[in-house]
Amino acid sequence: MDPKVILTGFADEGPVSKNVEAQLAMCRGLGLSWYSPRFVNFGSGAKNLMAATEDELGQLRALHDEFEMQASSIGSPIGKVKLLDVDDGTTNRYVPFDEYLATEVAHAIHVAQSLDCKLIRGFSFYPPRGDDPMAHVERAAEQLRPIAEACAAAGIYFGLEVEANLVGRDGRTEAALYEAVGHEHLVLIFDGANIACQGYRQHEVYAEYEAMREGIGWLHIKDYDLGPNDTFQGYVDEEMLRKFVPCDRGASGHAQIFADFRQRLPKLTEWWRARGVPGVFMDLEPHLRGGGQFGGFSGADGFGVALRALCGVLDATGIGYDLTVYSDLHKV
Repeated sequence: MDPKVILTGFADEGPVSKNVEAQLAMCRGLGLSWYSPRFVNFGSGAKNLMAATEDELGQLRALHDEFEMQASSIGSPIGKVKLLDVDDGTTNRYVPFDEYLATEVAHAIHVAQSLDCKLIRGFSFYPPRGDDPMAHVERAAEQLRPIAEACAAAGIYFGLEVEANLVGRDGRTEAALYEAVGHEHLVLIFDGANIACQGYRQHEVYAEYEAMREGIGWLHIKDYDLGPNDTFQGYVDEEMLRKFVPCDRGASGHAQIFADFRQRLPKLTEWWRARGVPGVFMDLEPHLRGGGQFGGFSGADGFGVALRALCGVLDATGIGYDLTVYSDLHKV
């Protein structure tokens, strides 16, 4: 038997309107029974899930039942604020950490609990632009640890996504944060495109994957078309985030990564199931028509292209998956 992953995705990348019913209908039409909610629209305009009212969260729970869908992780923006109150020429917010923990982090945990979801996606804070991220690992870890502790108290796990411009922008900084925090309720999220878009070639992306491999809890799936003359810019701006491609092409080398990750799957699956999570998620975040600091867009057609590409690479590397609803997955 091939080891299996559970396929899921950021369904808000499908419909332009971010309409929730359209998101869920797209997922069901593609055979997915899990998704990661991020931006939602209940008829009064698109907004981040963190801004949803209690009534809207109730509507979303009812729609999950109607469509036989479940949230795999909450696509929160937690950690996408400045680490220090320094004017570095960016528009990133700074919020005093005690206030941030008591308000925005606590609310993200509440949203996860409301949707019966055990995973929250988050980030590692913005150091001052131009600084060496390694110089800020200790300070970032001091803030990530209370987040992990707050999640643990609620029975939730915090996934730290690797992404450009943050402290955890590559495999080495992610691994350093993971070790410094040292808490079971903080795991790492690998995303090849988020490394490749910084100018890393395929062998370099794999080296960053290796660096963070032992802490990985789940994967985000997209890739980046790194041209032969593209070089590392030091700071990734919005204009650079327009070259995302499906995972069967691009600079990340997903086939090599999946072949290695396959060896970890049985043990990692057991680890998650012992904690009430049904298995290891691979979370599509395709960005095929462009990405940005807080989201991306693919269209329903692009989302389908990305899913088929992922299935093809999984087939080629001997990793199993199911594109159907199995009730026992929802009972774990």
